[in-house]
Amino acid sequence: RHWGVSNFDTDDMEELLELPAGRNCAANQVLYNLDQRGIEWQLLPECRKREIPIMAYSPLAQGPLARHRALAPIARKHGVTPATIALAWTIRAQGVIAIPKTSDPERMRENAAAADLILDRDDLASLDRAFPPPARKHPLALN
Repeated sequence: RHWGVSNFDTDDMEELLELPAGRNCAANQVLYNLDQRGIEWQLLPECRKREIPIMAYSPLAQGPLARHRALAPIARKHGVTPATIALAWTIRAQGVIAIPKTSDPERMRENAAAADLILDRDDLASLDRAFPPPARKHPLALN
């Protein structure tokens, strides 16, 4: 009855939703993380409006975000790892879920901690300075 799509940009989603079964789309899985924010310009707001969740794959950019120096002070402030900060940022937005990959039990606990972490205004402003939001539409990032 319900299914999802992967890497559908705004035009693709509009075309899909015109199909008779298009309203059965339950999620759009796209690359989304601090370093790849292009979906914030148009796709994310459109999916929110249509109540279609975004499933963010590669929320840690396959590792580099977990080591990014801009995340360290915020991580220290909250007593968590930089990876937890990156993941908490990704899932802070309404309608966004994330699928971080790990088989390490400690990393799983760090990932789970992101669900309870609330980033404050200062944290978000600092992250926006280090990873600016898009100022225009970008092609959908693929990994």
